Amino acid sequence: MFWRGVLGYLPANLVQAAVGLLTIVVFTRLLSPAEFGAYALGFSVMSLTHTCLFTWNEAAMARFWAGEADKGQAPAHLATIYRLWMTLLPGLGLALGVVAVWPLNPAVKLAALAGLAMVLPKTLAKLAQERRRAAGEVRGAVALDIGQSLGGFLVGAALAWAGLGGAAPLLGAGAATALCVAFATPREWRLFRGGAFESDRARKYAAYGVPVSLSLILALVLSTTDRFLLAAFLDEAAVGVYHAGYSLANRTLDVAFIWLGAAGGPALIMALERGGPAAMRDAAREQGGFMLLVTLPAAVGLAMVAAPLAEVLVGPGLRAGAAHVTPWIAASAFFSGLSTYYFSQSFTLARRTGRLMAAMAIPAAANIGLNLALIPHFGLDGALAATVASYALGLAAFLVMGRGATAMPIPWRTLACAGAGAALMALAVSQVPAVGGIAELILKAGAGALVYGGVVWALDAGDLRSRAGQAFSLLRARTAT
Repeated sequence: MFWRGVLGYLPANLVQAAVGLLTIVVFTRLLSPAEFGAYALGFSVMSLTHTCLFTWNEAAMARFWAGEADKGQAPAHLATIYRLWMTLLPGLGLALGVVAVWPLNPAVKLAALAGLAMVLPKTLAKLAQERRRAAGEVRGAVALDIGQSLGGFLVGAALAWAGLGGAAPLLGAGAATALCVAFATPREWRLFRGGAFESDRARKYAAYGVPVSLSLILALVLSTTDRFLLAAFLDEAAVGVYHAGYSLANRTLDVAFIWLGAAGGPALIMALERGGPAAMRDAAREQGGFMLLVTLPAAVGLAMVAAPLAEVLVGPGLRAGAAHVTPWIAASAFFSGLSTYYFSQSFTLARRTGRLMAAMAIPAAANIGLNLALIPHFGLDGALAATVASYALGLAAFLVMGRGATAMPIPWRTLACAGAGAALMALAVSQVPAVGGIAELILKAGAGALVYGGVVWALDAGDLRSRAGQAFSLLRARTAT
């Protein structure tokens, strides 16, 4: 199931990667640094509200679908999930009211309201996506991904060009997501005909999902506190610089982690439900090795090409700052991705999500403390150092605490091979002359890819050669049908 998902979700993630880069290219040029900072703050408000209210229910949809569907209980599962969703809607209205009366900068307030308006279609789309991913309906999940990411970018760019400022990207994303929901949700609702809300089931879902949601809230505290503190100690323009560099590195790596996580999470649940712990460990070792082979060189490569990448993609007002930020965020995004998309499975597979929340509290608390201590003295560099240190601490916490739930195997040989390849890649890239612009970016990226690919292929890291043959055979079979 994992490799079928890897290939099946590839188109959506290629689109997301392209949209992520175009978002930086377009919005850092159409928006001023202050407007881009307002967008970053509005996005953070949207993410926090969505996570606080709805994520626990979405997590229950994903985790329990396979087992309930195998037992013929899918209608009851869906009926309970959607009834719970309806009980959460008043919280969204409360959040809108609070932001409407809160004394904020008008541009930030408009962006925050646009972000909150996006939450309603976003959570309905997320429920449909989680159900489809858990059921192995790759094409349906991919269609929703592409519709939201590509449509949101196009509409948002048009609104930004029309002069709507930092609210434009969020309004565009909300409009595209609402259109996707209009097509997807009716089919989802038909699936729970004959099902009824069950209070015992709801309590079980809450016991599992609420700690997941709380842990994600802590993750958002970890990833957004620095923006609010930069705005408080400095200004919105500093937030814009930080967010530009953060997006350049984090989005690039996040696309890879989300791609592998979308394929890997459901596959691990299926392996555990149908084959037991031994089957799950075999699947996890395979997934972890492939994740390292893809994401470690991506993080190192981003750090090595930060300057030409920012020169090509980022607008002039944010370019120098983004190039400075990118290497720091590449490291933190690597630590964060491994924690979120691999080692967090220790807790969700064992349904010990309270331990997940405890593990996430450690880096979140460290991030707040470090930002408060460092930003007043070191400004932007203080926020960057706090981010890297916090995510590294979080990875260590997930590793240690996960062993008390379901220990995720570490593919040490693959890690060593990927590390050797990345080190030689960095050495080769450092020898490429800094000619500037797209020429430098192409030369450095090409040299890095050739060196890294050659090393890991020669070492057969993670059984790469045999896996490549299997993937090619599967792709050829899919193409033939």
